[in-house]
Amino acid sequence: MPLRFAHRFSNSGGDLSVKLEVLGCSGGIGGDLRTTSFLVDDDVLIDAGTGVGSLGLSAMCKVDHIFVTHSHLDHVACIPFLLDSVGCMRRQPVTVYATAATVEILREHIFNWRIWPDFTTIPSAERPYLRFETLDVGKSVLLSGRSITPIPANHVVPAVGYHLDSGASS
Repeated sequence: MPLRFAHRFSNSGGDLSVKLEVLGCSGGIGGDLRTTSFLVDDDVLIDAGTGVGSLGLSAMCKVDHIFVTHSHLDHVACIPFLLDSVGCMRRQPVTVYATAATVEILREHIFNWRIWPDFTTIPSAERPYLRFETLDVGKSVLLSGRSITPIPANHVVPAVGYHLDSGASS
């Protein structure tokens, strides 16, 4: 079983907190190594590398949002598997947030019916397992009192980092 690390960040009163769990933070696999994936509380993933595979089905069902830093496989490999495993168990699609360039790469090279089915149309276009939300650098997404803001990152493909803020800690 891979090593997992979780930490809860809270304010001095303890009433607002965010749990951050490291599911994987390696560039490769083997032994206890898993590729990049961080679970925020129970419903948000920052990247979806092979670390997602350490979650059980019930935990995967709780993931409503995936924020992708960039399109490299070690950061996106488990998006298709998560959707395939729990898509039919969910009432709403999983939302994948990424820059326009990264969304385009995911659509063209993964969810293209050649590498993997296009889950934005399965089981139907009206009730898909997946929906994409395009992000702009510096523009925050607010989710249940948490702010997640894409920040610039320098990489060989278009990339961002994320600033997480619970209102009490970040």
